[in-house]
Amino acid sequence: MTPFELAEPKSLADAIKLLDPDDPTIRPMAGGTALMLMMKAGVFRPAKLVSLRKIEAKYTGIAAGADGLRIGAMTTLNALERSAEVKKHAPLITRTMLTLSNVRVRNVATVGGALAHGDPHMDLPPVLMALGAKLTVVSPKGERSIALEDFFTGYYETSLEKNELIAEAHVPAQGARRAAYMKVTTGSADDWPALGIAVVLEADGKAIKTARVVVSAATAKATRVKSAEAVLAGKTVDDKLLARAGDAAVEEAEFIADVRGSVPYKRELTRVYLRRAVQQALDGGAQ
Repeated sequence: MTPFELAEPKSLADAIKLLDPDDPTIRPMAGGTALMLMMKAGVFRPAKLVSLRKIEAKYTGIAAGADGLRIGAMTTLNALERSAEVKKHAPLITRTMLTLSNVRVRNVATVGGALAHGDPHMDLPPVLMALGAKLTVVSPKGERSIALEDFFTGYYETSLEKNELIAEAHVPAQGARRAAYMKVTTGSADDWPALGIAVVLEADGKAIKTARVVVSAATAKATRVKSAEAVLAGKTVDDKLLARAGDAAVEEAEFIADVRGSVPYKRELTRVYLRRAVQQALDGGAQ
């Protein structure tokens, strides 16, 4: 690992001032779990890291209100997992956290860092996207809001500017919506998945009113598949409907081949697991 300067600003505003959009060797650091691995591997050699660990406490915490959950960007994944407010208002997140990486990572990694990293294999992006999450991001120009489905632009790429930081995530309460997240791994349950799929439904029995479906890991970025949603919305679930929804998702999503599987394999996984995720959501999300 090459030597680097470490800055520890006391506020988000001061941290933003230290970021230079014209200097790619200056990087912000939240939990650092992914960044440090990249540095050790020599993939990234920063001249300066801007640590966010000492910024205002208001960016570390979870609050529930009439409009849902507000989650500070510096909230650790462990805190997200253990939060009573999250379990009450968005139980899908709580269930997902149990197999998101391992406890050592969850103790350090942050919500903002996990999203800003743009890794398509992460479990949190598809879940938050299916729930309709939005991000508040801050730059020298001020604040702006970004729907999470518009945040990821490509493989490890996001719409964040070089001098812009995530301040918080707003997640609408799950309410009576039924939800499920399923992933396919070839190793342990907390391994990187070959496919992740999140489904959030408004339904009366097996009659689906609205649907949000997000595919990840098999694709270059977490992707909301609106064609599959359109197939499901306003219909009563049966095998033929689920098969049509799976076909629609496969036609819309852009799959990638990697060490976890070929494109044909991941397309078939999507057909199978979309069916299973919808059924699991209708059953109340029990895993």
